[in-house]
Amino acid sequence: MPSTRDIRRRIKSVKSTAQITKAMQLVAASKMKKAQDQAIAGRHYSNLINKVLVNLKEKVGDESHNLLEERTGDKEILLLVTTDKGLCGGLNTNLIRKALDSAGANTTFVTVGRKGCQSIGRLKKDLLADFPVADPASFAQCKTVSKFVLDKFLEDPEIGRVRVAFTNFITTLTQTPTIETLLPINPMTLGRVMDFEGVGGGDKPESAQEDFTGYEFEPNASSVFDSVLPQYVNNQFYQMLLESRASEHSARMVAMKSATDNAKQLIKDLTLEYNKLRQASITNELLEITTAMKALE
Repeated sequence: MPSTRDIRRRIKSVKSTAQITKAMQLVAASKMKKAQDQAIAGRHYSNLINKVLVNLKEKVGDESHNLLEERTGDKEILLLVTTDKGLCGGLNTNLIRKALDSAGANTTFVTVGRKGCQSIGRLKKDLLADFPVADPASFAQCKTVSKFVLDKFLEDPEIGRVRVAFTNFITTLTQTPTIETLLPINPMTLGRVMDFEGVGGGDKPESAQEDFTGYEFEPNASSVFDSVLPQYVNNQFYQMLLESRASEHSARMVAMKSATDNAKQLIKDLTLEYNKLRQASITNELLEITTAMKALE
């Protein structure tokens, strides 16, 4: 049985841990709010570029584009977006498991985040590149990643598709591992706002159909369409990364809150045990004194 001194030391240690987890919870909550605001701020631009693409596609007509054509190649690039740090529950574990389950024999991985890179290296999968992206994420850094996979897709005709595995932010308590096809762009869904655009759902954006008949495109609609498509790909990946960052901070906040609550409960249990031992010790001392007094009578 532990002594009262041991229990006091353990209570002090748990209190120190609770202070750390509480501070991490508050930091994660602040970062989550910023990441969520950043993702929401990009909704209007995403909606507008979708509308432009839909109308440009109508003006271009049946002209094909190398980013829209379906390929028969069996190679695949899977862009895995994970966190750099841990202490966020099962966020990374669930995402990596889903990504590995969906990967084929010819899948090559590109990672964003230290946890994903470590897991792919440990499992000895084919890792093409790893990109560090700061927090909060900037569009310039995300564009570097999306441009890399875009160039690889255009260079190698054997690459059939490029997919992105990320964590979709639904609510503070719910984050869903999601895999979306980034390339080739599906002409049937071109311009449609994806579910992951707009953190936590919210109001549905307006229809992508909008009258652009009063606009003139220079030098022509086809050239503008060729320029806007890569920008559309960059923006899609940027929105996915923002969703992943909001999910990370949300999961870490919930995990640290749970750890803080568990530490407080453990302190209560230890304090109760300490009081019981202390009371038993006092009772034994009183019994010894009473017994000694009786013996002297």
